[in-house]
Amino acid sequence: MGSFNILFTSAGRRVSLLRSFRRSLEALGLRGNIVTADISKSAPASFVADIRELVPPVVAPGYIEALKAICRKRRIKLVVPLIDTELSILAHNRKEFENTGISIAVSSPEVNEICFDKRKTSEFFKKAGVQTPEILDPKAIINGTAAKFPYLLKPFNGNSSIGVTKIRSAKELEFFISYVPDAIVQELVTGEEYTLDILADLNGRVRCVVPRLRIETRSGEVSKGMTVKNTEIINAGKKVVEALPGAVGCITVQCFLTPEGEIKFIEINPRFGGGIPLSIKAGADFPRWIIEMYLGRLSEIALDGWEDGLVMLRYDDEIFTLKKLI
Repeated sequence: MGSFNILFTSAGRRVSLLRSFRRSLEALGLRGNIVTADISKSAPASFVADIRELVPPVVAPGYIEALKAICRKRRIKLVVPLIDTELSILAHNRKEFENTGISIAVSSPEVNEICFDKRKTSEFFKKAGVQTPEILDPKAIINGTAAKFPYLLKPFNGNSSIGVTKIRSAKELEFFISYVPDAIVQELVTGEEYTLDILADLNGRVRCVVPRLRIETRSGEVSKGMTVKNTEIINAGKKVVEALPGAVGCITVQCFLTPEGEIKFIEINPRFGGGIPLSIKAGADFPRWIIEMYLGRLSEIALDGWEDGLVMLRYDDEIFTLKKLI
């Protein structure tokens, strides 16, 4: 076969993930370039790629055509999108790429619709038969006498913890319900918070689940985490993703393990999460498996065949480049 070139869109700061894909190409004995597409000339991940391309904003009318042009020019075999805002757009245009021999590691439009509206996510969790925090009527809380503060307020279509606010009184709720756009109010769940990295194959079958305990976060992304081989959480995560109508690739699911031992799911992101380097280092080689999956070579993978208790402690690093390159 020719080169297996991979295009990462909205590459941003995903340096570690790109390096993992490069190692997987080498381990599989495949020739191939790592190509990035980003709106910014100074996206750090683009400086560890073989080729970097600039593109218009995701919401711009010419975004899809720009990606198609890059795919033709760079002979791309696989496109891996990395941010939420482009997933639905690429899901709706996936067939156009596939018709020219280019695969996109993206779930169905239905999955993206479920995941990016937290009201629909809540309904999905209930239909899937797993527990999730209740969405509550803010007016009933403000006007009622049986409110049980604190609650959690957040945008129904938000990400990266933007707008997420702990509500401690009716007065705070009255203010933030008008201050935060498109806000919903949920019961506040406490306990251990987990992110699950889950691999779904091209038929939606779950092949691997890695729960990561979120020890510490920064700007909504894990900065300290640990793999935890909890069978109940693994099985519950498998149940959730296999209930999605067309999940493909890495699906990131978040849940709480409450002090009472209940597992309550709160969110799904159908893409690589920021903490995926921990799962990869623990032995869940998602980059290799995804490449094999699109080559039609994916073999049996153990659902929990990774190292338990591996801790990741993240820190800032630097890339240096000449001014003329940005």
